[in-house]
Amino acid sequence: MSDVTETTDELFAGAAPPTDFVFDARVAQVFPDMLRRSVPGWPELLRLLGLVAARVAVPGRTIYDLGASLGATSAALLARLPQARIVAVDNAPAMLEALRVRLAEPVAAGRIRPVCADIAEVPVTDAGLVVLNLTLQFVPPPARLDLLRRLRSGLVPGAGLILVEKVIFPDADTERLLDGLHQDFKRAQGYSALEIARKRAALEAVLMPDDIETHEQRLRRAGFRRIERWFQCLNFIGWVAR
Repeated sequence: MSDVTETTDELFAGAAPPTDFVFDARVAQVFPDMLRRSVPGWPELLRLLGLVAARVAVPGRTIYDLGASLGATSAALLARLPQARIVAVDNAPAMLEALRVRLAEPVAAGRIRPVCADIAEVPVTDAGLVVLNLTLQFVPPPARLDLLRRLRSGLVPGAGLILVEKVIFPDADTERLLDGLHQDFKRAQGYSALEIARKRAALEAVLMPDDIETHEQRLRRAGFRRIERWFQCLNFIGWVAR
């Protein structure tokens, strides 16, 4: 894995911050710092994701990392499944270019194959595991069920899907508490109130979270029969569906 100089996320701190959240070169440059400071438990989530994958992936079959961004999930998968072959899909060229640099060795060895494509269109076949790590929330809600059905049909028998999402809570008091704690977490990581507000406004049009019941019902409708939660940190949840 190549060493890459990481930049502190000050994307929303300047006098003229971006008005919309786009996965462009600016975001790619600061994305690792952004994730660590925005997603509670991010390092542990990646470690656990690798452990879950090692339990449920079907050996010898392709793993799909959908919404791969800079490849943190793919790297976590390879840490536990060093012989795996991973198709890392993202529709943002700047993110995939950074992935190629950060994971130059496994890319060169053919263990990771970067693919620039819309996850709704890329073929998923003969899959031993599919991972959607903070990805489904960026898919338009009406398209989410069809996507999951297509992914389910692309899994070989015994294979599973790992899903990680930011969630909302139908109960207003619960939502106020967990959302407030999430904002507290970001402030504790050094983000200012202005940065938090600006980023939230930029994400509102593109990141559309669901509640836990909606996610689990949708997975069942997509054809998954066993759905277990393996991670929760504040308002971020991880599931494995088989």
